[in-house]
Amino acid sequence: MADLRNGPEQDQEHEGAKPSELIIEACRRNNTELLSSVIEECSSPEAASKLLNESRSVLGNYAYHEAAANGHYEVIDMLLDQEGFECDPINRREGDTPLHSAVRWANEQSAENHEYSIGLIDMMLEAGSDPKIRNKAKLKAADLVNPANTELRDLLQKAEYVLQNQGDFIDAEEEEDEGPTGSNSDSDFDDEPTNGKKR
Repeated sequence: MADLRNGPEQDQEHEGAKPSELIIEACRRNNTELLSSVIEECSSPEAASKLLNESRSVLGNYAYHEAAANGHYEVIDMLLDQEGFECDPINRREGDTPLHSAVRWANEQSAENHEYSIGLIDMMLEAGSDPKIRNKAKLKAADLVNPANTELRDLLQKAEYVLQNQGDFIDAEEEEDEGPTGSNSDSDFDDEPTNGKKR
């Protein structure tokens, strides 16, 4: 029996479907070829990002949620490579971000797949997914992690800490180049008499 997935029957299956429906289908099935062909049909990179950011399922999940809820690394990687792609859309039902969806998916994986799920979620965090966002139940993605998966919880908590303290970190090389500053400077100006005048 022939493989019908790659023949004309596949084209008939998608015939008449809207581009947004094709995006959702590609994300559900980790179909990088379909996703790529829909993106290529867009008139500009801006039109592609608009389509990707606005495509939703009937349940209110965005394309990114669909891919994350199924752990589809390849499609997520393609989505995140698109200029102007929104990393934190909120779904209608739970108020989840795709990061919440990915954690829910990771919780269903066996211990042997923890490394894969951690890699997927790490990629999402590196691309800009915000671990501080709370859903309608007031839960962050880290709050949803299976307690047995301490490595995933640590990854999310570390990412949250880094985001909260982004401006507080000092680059040691930059600090060395600036030289002495403040009241500990070796300036002779501090020792000069002021003759009763304020500077």
